[in-house]
Amino acid sequence: MSNTSNFRRAIREAKTQSIIGPNVISNALPYVGGGLVLTAVGIYGGLGMIGSPAFMATFIVAIIAQIALFFVASNVAAKGNNQVALPLLALYSLLTGYTLSGLIFVALSRQGVGPQGIAIAALGCGITFVAARSIGSNLGEEDGLALTKTLQLGLIALVVVLVGQLLFSVFGIFTPTWLEIAISGFGVFLFAGIAVVDFYVLPRTYQDEQYLSAALSMYLTYINLFVFILRLLIALNGRD
Repeated sequence: MSNTSNFRRAIREAKTQSIIGPNVISNALPYVGGGLVLTAVGIYGGLGMIGSPAFMATFIVAIIAQIALFFVASNVAAKGNNQVALPLLALYSLLTGYTLSGLIFVALSRQGVGPQGIAIAALGCGITFVAARSIGSNLGEEDGLALTKTLQLGLIALVVVLVGQLLFSVFGIFTPTWLEIAISGFGVFLFAGIAVVDFYVLPRTYQDEQYLSAALSMYLTYINLFVFILRLLIALNGRD
């Protein structure tokens, strides 16, 4: 799962803030779209490397670099240094795509998922964006704070479960299909909610010139939503 600490920090900062960046989301949207395009390029490159003996080594390097870049780029963007942050975030988007290529490969090779499943996941993200923008932009202060607190607790629970999944898989213990469906479904529900919260939180967290920080937060929301929709489709079609 992509890094979610940016979202938790935004929630904490939004609790006592009025709107300080009324145009930050509209400023951020082109960069969110650009990041998603670069992610698709990274996925394409990763798919081309999967059959290579070097893939696993480059995959591990990409994960480490991705984590490091997230913290560096988010700190630079938060300071409003957009000229430096932009190429860092572009590289982060490419690396994210590369690390997602394994999941995409599984989806493409799974009967019942394939390209149509990837298209459904992407369409689901688009529909969520349209609905989230309408709902989140009209949230009142009380409802907005209640929803952010609820989702923050859900996010913590999801991270704990995913870490547990990873640790179990190291010892060869894999999640039963029914439980994977439940986890993936919860992830879809959670990040759909976070998409709504973004439109409440971000204008109260970032000033207009901090649009790259807002773009990173929205990018992470939709990447994670895409991942969990795809995981759900894979789980619903069973394991090989």
